Order: sequence, then C-alpha cells, then structure tokens
Amino acid sequence: MTADSLTPVLTKRWLSPQSWRLATYEKLEGYTAVRKALAGTPEQLVQLVKAAGLRGRGGAGFPAGVKWSFMPPNEDKPHYLVINADEGEPGTCKDIPLMMADPHSLIEGCIIASYAMRAHRCFIYVRGEALHPIRRLTAAVREAYDAGYLGRDVLGSGFDIDITVHAGAGAYICGEETALLDSLEGRRGQPRLKPPFPAAAGLYAAPTTVNNVETIASVPYIVNGGADWFREMGTEKSPGPKIFSISGHVERPGQYEAPLGTTLRELLELAGGMKGGVPLKFWTPGGSSTPLFTTEHLDVPLDFEGAAEAGSMLGTTAVQVFNETVSVPWAVMKWTQFYEHESCGKCTPCREGTFWLAQILERMVDGHGTEADIDTLLDVCDNILGRSFCALGDGATSPITSAIKYFRDEFVDLCEKNRASSPELVGAS
Repeated sequence: MTADSLTPVLTKRWLSPQSWRLATYEKLEGYTAVRKALAGTPEQLVQLVKAAGLRGRGGAGFPAGVKWSFMPPNEDKPHYLVINADEGEPGTCKDIPLMMADPHSLIEGCIIASYAMRAHRCFIYVRGEALHPIRRLTAAVREAYDAGYLGRDVLGSGFDIDITVHAGAGAYICGEETALLDSLEGRRGQPRLKPPFPAAAGLYAAPTTVNNVETIASVPYIVNGGADWFREMGTEKSPGPKIFSISGHVERPGQYEAPLGTTLRELLELAGGMKGGVPLKFWTPGGSSTPLFTTEHLDVPLDFEGAAEAGSMLGTTAVQVFNETVSVPWAVMKWTQFYEHESCGKCTPCREGTFWLAQILERMVDGHGTEADIDTLLDVCDNILGRSFCALGDGATSPITSAIKYFRDEFVDLCEKNRASSPELVGAS
C-alpha cells in the first residue's frame, strides 16, 4: 500500500482553501446527502447504517446502526443526539483536526443522524481546552442556520433540528458517555450507574444517543455512496476508512486516513519511517489506555478484531510510536500520573488504585524500587480491572500489565540498580 493508492474519504476536503467554510463544503458535494436522507424515512436510514457496518469510532467499536435502533420509535419524550467531541485520550488527535478542517461534515452528519433517531435537539460537547475548534464549529453552525440547513422545516422537509455547541471544562472523565451527560446537565462529570442506558434515560432522563465525531462525520458519505461502497474499504467485520493519529518518533507525525485493517508497517511507510532511523521499541494502537504492542506486532491488522486477537484494542487509533531510546517504565509512569490526576474519585478501586500505581512507579523510576514492587503493581491492577465504575480504571491498568508482560526485564533492571546502590539491600533478596 502506498500513499498514492489511498483515496481519501473523511479527509478529502481538508487541504482545500478555506475548507471550513460553507461555500467550499457545498462546492465539494456538501449537504447533498442530507437532501437524500430527508427524502427517505428514519427507519431506512437506520437500516442503511446497519447494512454499511459502521462501527463507533470513539474506541469501543459498537455498531452505530444498532445503537441508533435502541432509540424508542415513539416520541413521548424528546429525543437527543449528543456528539462526544471531548477527545482527552493521550495521543488521540483526530476529532479536533476534523472539526477544524471540515466542521460542516459533522453538522451534516448530525442532521441526518437526528432525523434517523427522531431527535430535534443535538448537542456537540467539545473539550474545553480546544478553543479553535469550538469557535470554528460555532461559526459553521451559524452558517448552516443562515443557509436553512438547521432550524425549523429544514429544506422544506417539515423536520426541525437545533444544534448547540457546548464547551466542556477539560476533564478526561467526560469522554465517558454518562459522565458527559452529567456535565452537559451542569453537574459534576461522573459516570452514572447503568442501567438505565442513555437510549432509555440519557440527557434530562430522555432517550439519548451519544456518538463520536468521526462516527457521525462518516454518515453523509454512507448516505451518498451506499452501504456496498462503504464496505469496499476496510475488513468484513470492520468496514470503512479510519483516521489514524500517528505521533512520536516518526518522520512525519500527523493524521493519516487509511482503511481499517491497515498495519503499523504500512502506516510507518506513510509517515516516512522511524525518526532518524532509530529502531522501533514499543507503540500503542489506540491511545495510552490500550495495551502496548512491540516490534512483533508490526503486521497486526489494525481493525477491531485484529487488535483484540493480538491482545490489545483498536481504541481511537491513536498510534503513539516510541523508539529504543525510551524507558518503558518511565513512559508507563507518565501515563499513570495522567490517570491518577483524571480519576473522578467516584469509585474506590480507581481513586485509590491509580494513586498507588503512580506512587510505586515513581519510586521505581527514581531508583528506589524492589522486585516486590512489580508483583504489587500487578496485584493493584488486578484489583482495579473489572471492578471500577467505568472504563477509566481498566484503561489505567492496560499500559502497566502489558509493559510488564513484554518488558519485565526493564522493571527488574531498575530494581537491580537500586539494590546495587543500596548496601543494606545487598544479599537481602
């Protein structure tokens, strides 16, 4: 696979002059899908997205059409569509450039998805620190209102839709869908107990669907191209294109659109190879909350099934690449400090566990660890995994357990150095 052989879908407008403007968007097939969608029924749209096999691009990979079908068909209560644009996962940077370069593709997707789910109000929850995307998205929403794509009786269809752009306050936990809903309601961002699930009682206790930016931005292309066209890209169980955020020790870090199932070997070729020719040591396939991969995994297909079979997760396809100069325990410590800081504190396993994990790793990296600390780390991870209130706790354990699995000798070396420099520990093992 070469860069020349890839035809961009999601990123095709990104390099156009003033790509974020409505005029540019309309010149490049913009708002043609919404006309087609409004001519059909909501049921037809849900069926189309199901047939296309579009899976959630926010990390979990749940089929979008199935998620949409959970929304009740009646309208006893208002229905809401909420877009998760919080993007706080370390290494993930695909939604912000998408909103910066092509905000109207997200808005058009929101209109179509809202119509499919009988929602007349859509909220786009953007990470608070992302000031530029918030401003650009707000301006794009204003343009869409002025052009008649939003508001009352959209394009004479009788369908009403309002979009509100909401700025979060910069909490990683608000990337969890129910914590995001609490934050939207003006409360502290903390995950809710499920059930009830958002489709039954979400925002303001009404039926709600929460989708990622990239998921919804894919919808207009599916409406225009059809399910079979969408399935031509990617793999059978993970169809379609995906934006891979490549950062770290590569020559050209950035956003690379490629079909799902692409391998790191192919992505490195697109990104110009390893920086300075220093060999690869370890990498994350989907951000810091996914288990690490090593050079053994260069040819693992990066789709939802391939990553899972190899012992990790596709996550948000935030590919962080580290060369041989990086200490694995140090990198894991930095990530763990992040999770400790971002834990909302609602549940004991995550609140206390991330604190202890960070403290142990800091002690080891400072040169005061013992081999018993390695077992303690695994024990604490075991007490967090599957026992925390939401996935933040599980994600915090992933880099630690996978790092010890593949690079245990580096943790042991830290302890050996400590023993050598501490006379009282010599012979005390």
